[in-house]
Amino acid sequence: MTARGTRQGLDAEDLDVEEALALVKDGNGTARPAGGHSPAQRGGGGDGPRTPSSPAQSPESGHRADTAEHRHRAASWPEARTIAARAARSGAARLAPVSVTLGDALGLVLAAPLTALTDLPSFDTSAMDGWAVAGPGPWHVREEGVLAGSSAPAPLADGEAVGIATGARIPPDTTAVLRSEHGRTDDNGRLHPTREMQHGQDIRPRGQECRSGDQLLRAGAVVTPAVLGLAAAAGYDTLAAVPRPRVEVLVLGDELLTEGRPHDGLIRDALGPMLPPWLRALGAEVTSVRRLGDDAKALHKAIAGSGADLVVTTGGTASGPVDHVHPTLRRLDAELLVDGVEVRPGHPMLLARLKEDQHLVGLPGNPLAAVSGLLTLAEPLLRALAARPAPDPYALPLRQSVHGHPHDTRLIPVVLRGDHAVPLHYNGPAMLRGIAAADALAVVPPGGARAGQETELLDLPWATAGIDACFT
Repeated sequence: MTARGTRQGLDAEDLDVEEALALVKDGNGTARPAGGHSPAQRGGGGDGPRTPSSPAQSPESGHRADTAEHRHRAASWPEARTIAARAARSGAARLAPVSVTLGDALGLVLAAPLTALTDLPSFDTSAMDGWAVAGPGPWHVREEGVLAGSSAPAPLADGEAVGIATGARIPPDTTAVLRSEHGRTDDNGRLHPTREMQHGQDIRPRGQECRSGDQLLRAGAVVTPAVLGLAAAAGYDTLAAVPRPRVEVLVLGDELLTEGRPHDGLIRDALGPMLPPWLRALGAEVTSVRRLGDDAKALHKAIAGSGADLVVTTGGTASGPVDHVHPTLRRLDAELLVDGVEVRPGHPMLLARLKEDQHLVGLPGNPLAAVSGLLTLAEPLLRALAARPAPDPYALPLRQSVHGHPHDTRLIPVVLRGDHAVPLHYNGPAMLRGIAAADALAVVPPGGARAGQETELLDLPWATAGIDACFT
């Protein structure tokens, strides 16, 4: 790091080689071109310089993989997210609704309005434990009380009361329910109120919450535990819902170990354990995780034979000697919708349409770069496939300044402290130490953000819903 970079408050662990070089300015303020590039990790994990631009083309059309070689235009970060969401909204890509039991519906999106199948409550019920009474007191109390779930009770005569439990059916001709703590009996066994009563007190009349046929929730509502309870109360055993998109994960790289410590130039695979639960937290059903190494034939066979709605690959998205994703997409005549994004880390991510109803997201091989690709491309695609509503954008001021890339958006792990976001160190493309402690990612515009500047935030799913809610 240069002395000037140090004066700007840049920490060495925040930058990979390319970002550090890009931030070195010449005399007129333009970025000085680097003499070469040294990716932080093989397989598209580094954020190398962008390829020369070609004339901009419509995000709707994309371009065929066999015409894009070194001639594509990297999409801006907002544009890439828009393209990903739009791709999933095409007619063929939409997932057909399915009928699921209440036990399997949690987290899905309603494909049809939730309409009451009965009045709620379906009969007049007691809201409290106590006595159902008729007329003014005092009252003579029947010997046998009325419990929830019992058959229809006999009508009450004026001056008569009967013990009643919460949720039990109200006897015909009942005036009100006297709470157990608001009544007393005299020496003759007569019931007296200890405070003034109102007609209809503590009675839940039939249809108080809804009438049969009322719309309770609109199509598109996310099925939460409360929705499950409402559906059950309204008479449902199954729900029409949009199914979870099926995702297959293909982990590429001969250098990856699945156990033990790194050794002899080999490194542990961080993405294989990390991506499946993260994808599930985004609403996907992960059908398989396969490790293919650097095998072009195996990659072609795996992608061509996949029946998933989305194929996610890790690594191999650059143009190195063992980066097979682009050549494989050309062989499959795939349509590249996004080929590089102006974001750091994660620039060499991509999105391709394999078939009308099937897409592929190529993630860089470096762990934090892969997270960037996951949230930039996979999250909006999966959200649109599952018909989930987009979260409302929000921003918080930064506690400290954050340096930016001269041209690209940066995604920086932050923790939320009160009404501020605190940037975390260890946010280079190959690092997970920062994101492991983070609550969100700050979207830092080109040029950086000063202390106190409001910055858009992307919540991490487990930071808002809890680990159990996200991954089960």
